Amino acid sequence: MASINIMKDKCVGCKKCVNACPFNAIEIIDKKAEIKPNCTLCGSCVSSCKFNAINFVKDEVEKKDISHYKGIWIFAEQRYGKLKGVALELVGQGKKLGEELNVNVTAIVLGDNITHLGEELIAYGADEVLLMDAPWLKDFNDHIYGEIMIELIEEYKPEIVLIGATSNGRSLAPHISSTLQTGLTADCTILEIDREQRLLLQTRPAFGGNLMATIVCPDNRPQMATVRPKVFKSLKPNYDREGKIIVLPVRSQIKSFVQKIRHIDNEQGANITDADIIVSVGKGIGNANNIKLAQELSSILGGAIGATRAVVDSGWLPYSQQVGQTGKTVAPNLYIAIGISGAIQHVAGLADIETIVAINSDPEAPIFKVAHYGIVGDCKEILPLLIQELKSKM
Repeated sequence: MASINIMKDKCVGCKKCVNACPFNAIEIIDKKAEIKPNCTLCGSCVSSCKFNAINFVKDEVEKKDISHYKGIWIFAEQRYGKLKGVALELVGQGKKLGEELNVNVTAIVLGDNITHLGEELIAYGADEVLLMDAPWLKDFNDHIYGEIMIELIEEYKPEIVLIGATSNGRSLAPHISSTLQTGLTADCTILEIDREQRLLLQTRPAFGGNLMATIVCPDNRPQMATVRPKVFKSLKPNYDREGKIIVLPVRSQIKSFVQKIRHIDNEQGANITDADIIVSVGKGIGNANNIKLAQELSSILGGAIGATRAVVDSGWLPYSQQVGQTGKTVAPNLYIAIGISGAIQHVAGLADIETIVAINSDPEAPIFKVAHYGIVGDCKEILPLLIQELKSKM
């Protein structure tokens, strides 16, 4: 088991290890270094000590034979027979990664009455589709789906497994990775290939979005990552493409730890991840009553309502409408930001948007730096005028 300690007879209290620790986990007490409880055992301090006073014992890494793992798998999430957009996006990105590694892309889809999805996945870029169709797979369950995925991965041995960072994907992926004892990088925004090492370079925002961290999994397989919806674009479908569709034999039913009583859909209004137009509100809109103006504008435009985290935390709109690093990533054609300052955590949720219109009373608001068009003024005055003008054009 990994451990670290200071050898007091060698330590001179020079403080070099204190400066080398990125987690502020070392302090000098009575002219001797002390390791604090928040130490992460990263080992950054060891090379800084010129007196060999830091005893660092690493965990032994078990070398596994990973030469038999080959291919890229996409968990193609579906809901009652309709594929989630992120599934098609990942198939497209998987195709690009597969060309780098010279391997096929396989989509895995589980559910009830879903055999028709095989042709759709082939059209969007999958080379092969593995289907398991059974009534007891109708509703997603992370334990049931996870056990099936684990069994398939152990049998087929893919080198990369990609899963959408949806609410389902975020519970499914850890179940798989922890059981298989392999790495998992969450909420990736960039996926690339190191062709020489055959490594998946998994990049995601870190430290509140202030920097990007690239993570690799060199010693275990499969390499696993979850990816937010709308980060990548799906390929244009080609229904003349040929591919292999395998209907898997249905194993005996897996018993779940939980039982579904009834389904409650808490999504209010249109799904913002699929919307072409989003009218999004921040705390600058004033109060919850003023959101009615944004909703009216959204209705006229045929769009969806989005929100910042501050609005959601205030209970003005549900979490399902939150845009940003801790919400959803969106990529509409038109994004209207009303009373939104433009903090980096919110902007992180805006991906490849054709037109951003910002309405804010503060001319120095950061949102204007990313907006294509800006209106400086009180949204309570501007929105009624905008609504009236749009109605007159209808």
